[in-house]
Amino acid sequence: MPDMTSAYEWEGRMLKDRDGEKIGKIDALYLDQQTDRPEWALVNTGLFGKKSSFVPLAGARSEGDDLLAEVEAGQVKDAPKMDPEEELSEQQEAELFRHYGIDYTMEGSVTATGEGQASGDRDATVGRDTSGPTTDEAMTRSEEELRVGTSERERGRARLRKYVVTEHVQQTVPVRREEVRVEREPITDANVDQATDGPAISEEEHEVVLHEEEVVIEKRAVPKERVRLDKETVVDEQTVSEELRKEQIEADAGETRP
Repeated sequence: MPDMTSAYEWEGRMLKDRDGEKIGKIDALYLDQQTDRPEWALVNTGLFGKKSSFVPLAGARSEGDDLLAEVEAGQVKDAPKMDPEEELSEQQEAELFRHYGIDYTMEGSVTATGEGQASGDRDATVGRDTSGPTTDEAMTRSEEELRVGTSERERGRARLRKYVVTEHVQQTVPVRREEVRVEREPITDANVDQATDGPAISEEEHEVVLHEEEVVIEKRAVPKERVRLDKETVVDEQTVSEELRKEQIEADAGETRP
């Protein structure tokens, strides 16, 4: 197994079981307190990756861009649920190891060393940062670090919809018409022949056809413009706050004899 610098490259990679079946993407790594090597992978499982499960990395190996763990996908699905926001206690870790059928002792567990040896078989001088006969002269101080990222989600949908409205339009149109006007002219040498053509005394009717314009309305659909939806990305700033825990170490010198 690689050191933590290399192991950080596993985050975001696909974790598969021993048969090559996909389990989920690795979201975070948990270290063994005794070796500082990756011991657990927090994997996003379930529909849309909304479920988190702990998977042991003992015996895990790389295969291309993926990582293969010595477990079965069904074991991960039925694994005990732990809060990924909190550090695993010894009781929780023991429960997980029992579920996956991995040996566990109160002095430690089988970590992802690639050798498969139990911590009970390690050098007895390895400390666990707690008081007791197996503690060495050093104590490890740890603190939480805030890692902030972003994930993309759907915030809404925009659509174009076309509907018909009716509005009243009024226009004034000039309309022409013919009217009768009576004109009288005296008898002259120029028109005397036309005036005396016919009986001297008779009854007669003369008809004139009158015309007028009427308004004709025609409606037709005319394309006016094209409308489309486009997207642009804007950047806002959001401030996040979180409480981080860290360990403090103080020395108790005890009483000094006179």
